[in-house]
Amino acid sequence: MEAGNHTGVSKMFFLLGLSDDPELQPLLFGVFLSMYLVSLLGNLLIILAVSSDSRLHTPMYFFLSNLSFVDICFVSTAVPKMLVNIQAQSKDISYIGCLAQVYFLMVFAGMDNFLLTMMAYDRFVAICHPLHYMVIMNARLCVLLVLMCWLILFCVALVHLLLLRCLTCIGTEIPHFFCELDQILKVACSDTFINEVCLYVATALLCMLPLTGILFSYYQIVSTLMKMASTEGKYKAFSTCGSHLSVVSLFYGTGMAVYLTSTVTHSPRRSSIASVMYTVVTPMLNPFIYSLRNKDVKGALGRLLS
Repeated sequence: MEAGNHTGVSKMFFLLGLSDDPELQPLLFGVFLSMYLVSLLGNLLIILAVSSDSRLHTPMYFFLSNLSFVDICFVSTAVPKMLVNIQAQSKDISYIGCLAQVYFLMVFAGMDNFLLTMMAYDRFVAICHPLHYMVIMNARLCVLLVLMCWLILFCVALVHLLLLRCLTCIGTEIPHFFCELDQILKVACSDTFINEVCLYVATALLCMLPLTGILFSYYQIVSTLMKMASTEGKYKAFSTCGSHLSVVSLFYGTGMAVYLTSTVTHSPRRSSIASVMYTVVTPMLNPFIYSLRNKDVKGALGRLLS
């Protein structure tokens, strides 16, 4: 098959991974397998705890269980293929497999953004409008919000996928351990102007708007707490936001670290190492943050395991 023809399904890409050192491959396999299993187990326990305990059948924990489901899907999109390649001492991934990784990683990363925003809105309504909480955050609205976000992200990711298919020439070596849209555009030898414009627009809409919503929600929350006379009331109200704030800081902090690394160093290998933080470490730590900082989740997990 010609190098410029990428439309055939037999076209292969090569994921260069994190290191070429053969001696490091067993260590990388063990570390990533451990983190993957911990991530699966932790997020699965959160889902089981929320679904099995009727006291957690509230909007806040509905969004949390969805976040855990998305994290399982997110980490399962990239890590298993990486583990297979390390074990088989191979770097190849099929053209269809690469496109599938691009599509689902965009969907799940965007869904993380939206779910964190919905959780911030839930805390805003609970603290700033407690008397109307059950009316505003009803089950129908919560389900509708989640379904609408899935639909938006499926359509946006599909647009990027179709634009990627229009490229007439793509390099075969991707300096990453999974197929990321930004990395594929960097190795493309045809014009990627439209792809990059759409990527920047999507990033602005799907990242900056949710982040703005989160910041606005917490601005309103802090303003309301400052008006409270009771110190105990302030602490109790803000403690319900602690876990969410930790997850938000971890998610956007690691994402910003990846962006700054790729911008400042211009080193694909360092950028791929930084990507480990938000593709593997963040989904692994989220269950621990919520189980350790949240008494309700901790109690539900205790009842589930006992």
